[in-house]
Amino acid sequence: MQNGKLTKDFTKGSIPKQLLWFMLPFMASNALQVLYSTVDMIVVGHYVGTPGLSAVSLSSLVLNFATMVALGFSNAGQILVSQAIGAGKRRELNSIIGTLFTIITVIGVFFSLVAVLFKGPIMALMNVPEESYQMTDDYMLICGAGLIFTAGYNMVSAVLRGMGDSKRPFMFICIASVINLVLDIIFVGPMNMGVAGAAWATVIGQAVSFIFSLWYLYRRREAFGFDFSPKSFIPRGRYTSMIAKLGAPMAIQSGCINLSMMYVNSMVNDISVVASATFGVGVKIDDIVNKISQGIQYAAMPMISQNIAAGENERSKKVVLFACLYSIIFTAVCMALYVTLGRKMFMLFSDDPAVHELASTFISAILWMFPAFALIRGTHAFIQGIGNATLGLILSLLDGVILRIGLSWLFGIALNMGFYGFVLGYGLAPYGCAIPGLIYFLFGKWQKRKTLAEDL
Repeated sequence: MQNGKLTKDFTKGSIPKQLLWFMLPFMASNALQVLYSTVDMIVVGHYVGTPGLSAVSLSSLVLNFATMVALGFSNAGQILVSQAIGAGKRRELNSIIGTLFTIITVIGVFFSLVAVLFKGPIMALMNVPEESYQMTDDYMLICGAGLIFTAGYNMVSAVLRGMGDSKRPFMFICIASVINLVLDIIFVGPMNMGVAGAAWATVIGQAVSFIFSLWYLYRRREAFGFDFSPKSFIPRGRYTSMIAKLGAPMAIQSGCINLSMMYVNSMVNDISVVASATFGVGVKIDDIVNKISQGIQYAAMPMISQNIAAGENERSKKVVLFACLYSIIFTAVCMALYVTLGRKMFMLFSDDPAVHELASTFISAILWMFPAFALIRGTHAFIQGIGNATLGLILSLLDGVILRIGLSWLFGIALNMGFYGFVLGYGLAPYGCAIPGLIYFLFGKWQKRKTLAEDL
């Protein structure tokens, strides 16, 4: 940190060391963040059973869609913050942050209303199994109303990431995770509140974390670079436009991936409630690996943004290469754990022998996805860090819509491969993002792009 501020300069110093120590708190933060719904599923799976497990997994897909859209706009603000710092334009931070705060608040309120008012039609579209319907309704109502807190936490974390601070987001999510874990056990166990209890535990944990993060930043407002005065929350037209142009493609790409997951899940739901629960558990385990490795991407993005804005293109390239290296190492470890302990992981979520039996099928198909993840973290951080949201959108549409839905339908229905085919199609889709992204990094004309910092 520099000059008492919550910012860090990544335009000089050892890249592998900076990236390593910057990414570890992000990886830990993401692990704790995904622990929310993971703990919900484990506790509900043991106390409520397979229908409750299906309810939480299905609801989480819908709620994650809203979260990822808000995160797309938050990441746009993160990139602007990083490039402003890299270009030495710190005076603009107050207006950028204030504009971002207002935009994310509006998005959070909007999705909370949608989740509460339209949960019935949404569940109908998802083909929710009858045994899980009422529990899914309860979970979506409670957690949907609390989406504003999730959006708020991600907004604060994105700004801190842009400033080069990875420790505070970890601290905030620790608070939420502990509260969620304790309340989950109390509400679902002794108080016998079922799926609704798990939902209340999640919302309360998120609310406390968000309120604490705002209180902390207000106490450190001088170092934070935002004065919290009412007039500062008035959106500035220039920054609203920049966040919208950069954030809309990111939000669409994140939303499309979640929509495709919901669509694939709806096809799986036609098989049985056991298939629904198994797919839900498998996607959650996959989400844990995905989110933890995403910490590498979150750390690389501001480092790339700062160096691009400062004209340090060679340093930016080295950040990408080391991000890929760290991601390959992490992915190799995860694959080894999945092969040796995969079935036991499913046993943590469910006592149902039918789920355990189908878990082997899921594991054998999903392993094809991991090599793609090893490439995506570095190349996708690069595409987002330089501000090429349009390319990111194109690649994510290819992954999230064309390939994820198309391949799942092809293998699962057209080729009649059933559950294995649905999972295989789901797992092969990320290559539509990984391979073109690598080609763009190696051979694209990205060095001639105008930086966002030039318009700040």
